[in-house]
Amino acid sequence: MPSATNGNAAKLQFDTFSNVINGKLTHTEQTRHGINPATKKPNPEVPQVTKRDLDDAVRAAKSAFAKWSRTTIEERGKALSAFADALEDQTEEFAVLLTKEQGKPLRVAREEVFHGHHWMREIAKQSIPDEVLDDNEERQVVVRYTPLGVAAAIVPWNFPIHLACGKIAPAVMTGNTIIVKPSPFTPNCGLKLVELAQRFFPPGVIQALSGDDNLGPWITSHPGIEKISFTGSTATGKRVMESASKTLKRVTLELGGKDPAIICKDVDVKTVAPKVRHISRQLKSSLKILQIASLAYANSGQICIALKRIYIHESIYAEFRDEMIEYTKSLVAGDGLEKDTTLGPIQNKPQYERVQGFFADIEKEGYNVVVGGKNDTSSPGYFITPTIIDNPKEDSRIVVEEPFGPILPIMPWTDLDDVIARANNTRMGLGASVWSSDLVAARKIGERLEAGNVWINTHMAIDPRYPFGGHKESGIGSEWSLSGLKSFCNVQTLFVQK
Repeated sequence: MPSATNGNAAKLQFDTFSNVINGKLTHTEQTRHGINPATKKPNPEVPQVTKRDLDDAVRAAKSAFAKWSRTTIEERGKALSAFADALEDQTEEFAVLLTKEQGKPLRVAREEVFHGHHWMREIAKQSIPDEVLDDNEERQVVVRYTPLGVAAAIVPWNFPIHLACGKIAPAVMTGNTIIVKPSPFTPNCGLKLVELAQRFFPPGVIQALSGDDNLGPWITSHPGIEKISFTGSTATGKRVMESASKTLKRVTLELGGKDPAIICKDVDVKTVAPKVRHISRQLKSSLKILQIASLAYANSGQICIALKRIYIHESIYAEFRDEMIEYTKSLVAGDGLEKDTTLGPIQNKPQYERVQGFFADIEKEGYNVVVGGKNDTSSPGYFITPTIIDNPKEDSRIVVEEPFGPILPIMPWTDLDDVIARANNTRMGLGASVWSSDLVAARKIGERLEAGNVWINTHMAIDPRYPFGGHKESGIGSEWSLSGLKSFCNVQTLFVQK
């Protein structure tokens, strides 16, 4: 195996971007590029793959799998930890690139890079022990978890580094090889991340391919790929599952959300309603304790588990709403490389137009806008004014659908059973949270919420040691932790007759 030499190796250069196939940087006749969503200027050119490129990558991955699957868990963990160290060493370069192609403020981009190498380090410590189900004089029965083969990671544009790392790590730790497909909107970070990985893994173990919208269907239908790990919209996830079903690929789907928060009457309004910066990551590992308004606007609302519906007890509704308004007014939208920016642009034109459609509903539906409501279309980038809609109808589009942008409905409640029913009245079930000073009562409410991730007095508190997945149409399976590792494995029951 390659040795971990990142301490002495020259740093990556960020002026050219290539596919990575069988340990080599490869180029294509045709190229394409993403854009900086804050300026609409082009980012550096990236390859435009062909089906032959994909076939070459699959062949290399299969060849590498034969040896990589027989390595020890200690060897895999050592390589992955060294990869994490190298990523951390180039935090600033990756963060600047991330801001240029995704749009998030540089401070937030640095946090994403941190989460990338932190996820890899934590998953490098994990393993799946054999399970002895029976061991007596006559026989022994053991359950083993064996690698699937070639996996593919289809990575979204909202967290191109963190989520790529979160898919690479469990794949290689379980003995699989993996092909990473970055989003066509944010290809640069993913390509450079996998280029860095070549210093620590044998050729073919981790590869990357950049392409347009054709590449995803080529991957999901390819007979040589055994597993798809996909993060993206529910609509696209259904197409991924349909395509993968034709070759019975294993799939993990982390899809959209319409996360509700139930705010009880006993909360401290001035603490919970406005933004409170996250606690030190040294105190709580990678967990973030963010408060209600910031949990809706984080990453400009472009997070599957961002808060998207806020139910506030009627007795504190007006005060809570006013605190949220004041926080919203304090946000500064702009280029993420500018130091005062707290809110970046929407990442791409199709998503910007979708969010604009929710603003078009304001006059048509008669929404009561208490802050925001109008966008400056003369700005150079895809900027959206953070907006709060006061008490829209429960069946209105802003309450039912996921905008994936900084426009937020807030609604009052009085009856507990009613608000739980309203919170659960969605085809999605990714996350939900309950906010109360009464932890016993809050937990009882949380246990009635139909979501894969339920938080009490926080939200978006994710960690690589805990499983993450959705209920209903928010996904299939789960990522990270022991559960995530098993999703990259076949189950083998071994019978030994004595």
